[in-house]
Amino acid sequence: MRTTRLPYVTFHEEPAEAEVVSHRLMLRGGYVKKVAGGLYDFLPLGARSLRKVEAIVREEMERAGAFEVLMPALQPSELWQATERWEKYGKELFRIQDRHERSFALGPTHEEVVTDLARGLLRSYRQLPVTLFQIQTKFRDEMRPRFGLMRGREFVMKDAYSFARSSEEGSACYRVMQEAYFRVFSRLGLTVRMVEADTGMIGGSSSHEFMVLAPSGEDTVVYCPSCSWASNVELAGAATHCPICQTPVERTTAIEVGHVFDLGARYSEPMGAAFLDPDGRETLYHMGCYGIGVSRLLAAAIEQSHDESGIIWPLAMAPWTVCVLPLGGKDSGLTAKGERIAAIIEERFPGDVLVDDREARPGVKFADADLCGFPLQIILGEKNLRDDRVEIKVRKSGERHVVPVPGLQEWIGDFLGRPGSMVDTLILDR
Repeated sequence: MRTTRLPYVTFHEEPAEAEVVSHRLMLRGGYVKKVAGGLYDFLPLGARSLRKVEAIVREEMERAGAFEVLMPALQPSELWQATERWEKYGKELFRIQDRHERSFALGPTHEEVVTDLARGLLRSYRQLPVTLFQIQTKFRDEMRPRFGLMRGREFVMKDAYSFARSSEEGSACYRVMQEAYFRVFSRLGLTVRMVEADTGMIGGSSSHEFMVLAPSGEDTVVYCPSCSWASNVELAGAATHCPICQTPVERTTAIEVGHVFDLGARYSEPMGAAFLDPDGRETLYHMGCYGIGVSRLLAAAIEQSHDESGIIWPLAMAPWTVCVLPLGGKDSGLTAKGERIAAIIEERFPGDVLVDDREARPGVKFADADLCGFPLQIILGEKNLRDDRVEIKVRKSGERHVVPVPGLQEWIGDFLGRPGSMVDTLILDR
C-alpha cells in the first residue's frame, strides 16, 4: 500500500476536545474522526487495527471451542421485560419505538436474546455444553460520552455465552474462557490483571474483570504484590491486607477491557430456558457470559504504550507492521526502489507493508511514522542503497540497524517472531 492512495490526514497540533492520550493520538494520527459525542468514524488506519484485534479475538474464541453467531442489535422489549431488566437497566439503555409503537432496545449486551435463541436450539443434554459468541456493534446511552473510544455511545464488543448442564460444568466453561482471555491479551501485547468484580446489572453469582494497567485508567485495582489476588476497588472496599496471604495491598489505575460472569440460572429461570436431562426432565441451563471491548482495546493499548512522539503499537495491533520511508523525491528514484523493497518484504508478509511515497520532507515522514506508531520503519537513503543496504528503526526502542537488502526478509521475520507468534502456554495464576 502507498500512502498517497490512503484517504487520511495527520495533524501535529493538539485537538482541543481530547482529554486523554489515546483520544488525542487517534485523532492526530488519522485513525478516527468524530461524528458526534461518543460516535466515531474509523478511518482506514483505525479500521485495519480494529480488524486485526477482531481476528485475534475470533481465533481464540474458536480455539476455546466457541461457535460464532450474529444476533440483531435491535431487541424487542418483551425479552428484557421477561428478566425485569427493561425497567432496571436504567437510562443507559437506548429505548426506541417502531412505526407500530412497539418498543425495542438497541442492545448494550445480549443475554436475553441469546437465551431465547438457546431455548429453541439446545433442547437435549447431548448438545451441552456449548458456547456461542459474536463480534458486534453495541449501544449505550452515556450521559457524558468522553475519552474517545473508551466511553462511547456506540462501540464494538465481543460477547460470548456458555450453556452448561450443571454448575460444575458451568465453572469449567468459565475457566476455559478465562484462559482464552489471557491468550487474547498476551497475543495483543497487553499487560492485564484479572480482578474480582461485582456482578452489577448483568447479575450472576461471581464475576472477574480484565484490566489493562495504565496511568489514565478510570478504575482502581487493589492487588496483592505477593500472590495472585486482585479486586476492583468497589468490591475490595477499605481492605488494606490481602484476604489470602495477609500481605499489605497496593493500588493502581486501570482500564477495563474484559468482563466474565458466572450467571447460573439468572436468565434461564425467568425465561424458561431448559434442556431435557438423561431422565427426560426439564433442567435449567447454567449460563455464563463473557465480554471483551474490542474497540476499547485500541484506546487501552495506546494508553499503555506511547511516548511524546506518538503511538507505540504492540506488533499485533499496528495497521501496518512495516513502513518504508524513501527520503528522496520521485526524481531520485528512491520511491521506486522503496516499492521494490516493499514487494520483497510482502513476499513473506503479504499486505503488511506501507510505503510513504509522498513528496514530503524526511522530517515530516519520520514524524508521521512515529505518530502513527508503525513498529518497523525502513529508511531508504541514497548512501545505504548504493551499498544495497537499508536502515531499520524499531519504533518501540528507537534502535537502528543497518541491514543488507538480501537479508531483509529474514531480519524482519526474526524480529517479528513469525511463525509461532501465538501464545501456546498459559499461566492462569496471575
